[in-house]
Amino acid sequence: MFISKSFIPILIAIALLFSSCSKYVTETGKASFYGKGDGYDGRKTADGETFNTNGYTAAHKTLPFNTEVEVKNLKTGKTVKVRINDRGPYAKGRIIDLSYAAAKQLGIIQDGVGEVQLRYKRHR
Repeated sequence: MFISKSFIPILIAIALLFSSCSKYVTETGKASFYGKGDGYDGRKTADGETFNTNGYTAAHKTLPFNTEVEVKNLKTGKTVKVRINDRGPYAKGRIIDLSYAAAKQLGIIQDGVGEVQLRYKRHR
């Protein structure tokens, strides 16, 4: 099969376009948790639902409500899936606030904070 030399830049541009159109986004940073003994359990979240410390939910500053996020503890490799239903975290340097149940599954309860990677579908 013969490909014209003038067609090669077009093929390269198409390949670059599709390689940058990943369906998923990742973020890396610090996660904390809330809901166990701090008065938040049973209160209304930013999306209006009642916060349940035993649910698998989280707070994020900008992601749309109901976004499903896979959170991976970079120290242990453990993962958990959460749904965004609140806004935060408000502590400097943190990218997500997890419910107590989600933080427990990740293994960050004892340290209070953990280095994590978030993975979620790109919103358009």
